[in-house]
Amino acid sequence: MPRSANSPKSGPRTTARAAAAQDGAAEPVDSSFLRTLVGYNARRAALSIIEVFMQRMSAYDLKVVEFSMLSLVGHNPGITSRQLCATLGVLPPNLVGLIAALERRGLIKRLPHPSDGRAMGIHLTAAGTELMQEAEQTVAQLEVEATSRLTDAERKTLIRLLQKIY
Repeated sequence: MPRSANSPKSGPRTTARAAAAQDGAAEPVDSSFLRTLVGYNARRAALSIIEVFMQRMSAYDLKVVEFSMLSLVGHNPGITSRQLCATLGVLPPNLVGLIAALERRGLIKRLPHPSDGRAMGIHLTAAGTELMQEAEQTVAQLEVEATSRLTDAERKTLIRLLQKIY
């Protein structure tokens, strides 16, 4: 049934919420409980860093997991797919496609593993080494900028505490 012109619901909205909505301003939101949660705060911090990370890594055409893979391969020549899966928390079927894509780009190569005849070791190519080093420098700078409100000691403590969680 339509409301009458005298209905309180159809009259001008005069609440603070309505005024804020009309002005386009956001009304303050009580997030005090969420701000007490480690997961909430860790996620908010990660999102702010990952957004900039993705922007900067676009220059290298790298996603987060691809950067992580290149860094791990660069620092662990001959690493196996099984080791990559365990370290990154990636399922083997998903890793196959990631390895193939990096191999097509000429960034990695697979060679027989020296001690496990059933496994292939993953190595960076010269192009992969160059890209990984440039990307790591970019990420290191990004981390310093993203945590600029922390002292060096606080940054190290934060990393240590986060690592204790996982």
